[in-house]
Amino acid sequence: MSAETDAAMGTGADGAMPVLSAHRVVKTFGHVRALRGASFEAYPGEVTALVGDNGAGKSTLIKTLSGVLTPDEGEVRVGGAPVRLTDPQDAKRRGIETVYQDLALAPDLDAAGNVFLGREIRRYGFLHNHPEMRRRTAAAFSELGVGLVQDMRAPVAAFSGGQKQSVAIARAAMWATKVIIMDEPTAALGVIQTTKVLELIERIRDRGLAVVFISHNLPQVLQVSDRIEVLRLGSRVARFRRGETDVERLIAAISGAYTNEVTS
Repeated sequence: MSAETDAAMGTGADGAMPVLSAHRVVKTFGHVRALRGASFEAYPGEVTALVGDNGAGKSTLIKTLSGVLTPDEGEVRVGGAPVRLTDPQDAKRRGIETVYQDLALAPDLDAAGNVFLGREIRRYGFLHNHPEMRRRTAAAFSELGVGLVQDMRAPVAAFSGGQKQSVAIARAAMWATKVIIMDEPTAALGVIQTTKVLELIERIRDRGLAVVFISHNLPQVLQVSDRIEVLRLGSRVARFRRGETDVERLIAAISGAYTNEVTS
C-alpha cells in the first residue's frame, strides 16, 4: 500500500467519514481476551469486508458493533460520535441492522410477517394490517430486485435457502438507515443463490447504506467489497481498498505473514 493510499484510509467515497466504527476496542471473557484494541470502520455507500481466521475476534467485534456486547475498553462510534449501545434494539434505533447466520426468521409467518416482526402496522390500535404490510414488503422487494416465487401469503418455511436469506437481508434493508451487518450471508447456498445474494448486497450498497460483510469466502470478498479489514488474534492487522490485494495476500494477512497496520 502506498503512503498516499494509507493516508487516505480514514475517509470513504467523496471524502465521507465512517458511519460506524470501533476504536481500540477491548473485550475479555474470563481469561480470554477476544479483542485486543481492535479498530474498524464502515463507510456509507461501501461494502466493507471483515475477514479473519476462526478465533480472530470477528464475532465479538460484530456483536459489539450491533449492541449485543459492551466493550471493556475503547469506543463504538456512530457518525463519528462515541455511543454506548445498550442492546440490539438500541443499535436498531440508531439505524444499524444485523443479519445473523441463523437469519432469525419466524418460519410460520409469511415474508411480510417476518419483515414487520415487532414493527407491525396495526388497524384500530390492535389488529395487524396484513394487506398493508404485504403491499409495503412487495414494493421493497421489487425495489431491491428480490423475486420470490411463492405467494406473498406463503410461510417462509416453504422458501429455499436463498429466498430465506433474501427475506432476511431485505428486512434489514427496509429498516436500516445507516448500516447493515451481514454475517456469512452466502454460507450453505448454491451457486445461483449465492450470485443473487451478492447482487442484492451490491444494490443495497448502491442505495447509500454501509454494508459490513463477514465471510470466509475470499473470492466473494474480493468480488463485492470496496475495502477489506483483516482481524488476527483480536486486532486489526491489515486494511485494503478494492484492487489492492488478492487471495494470497489476504491469506498471508490472516495467517500473520503480512501486515500493513501500524496502529490499531
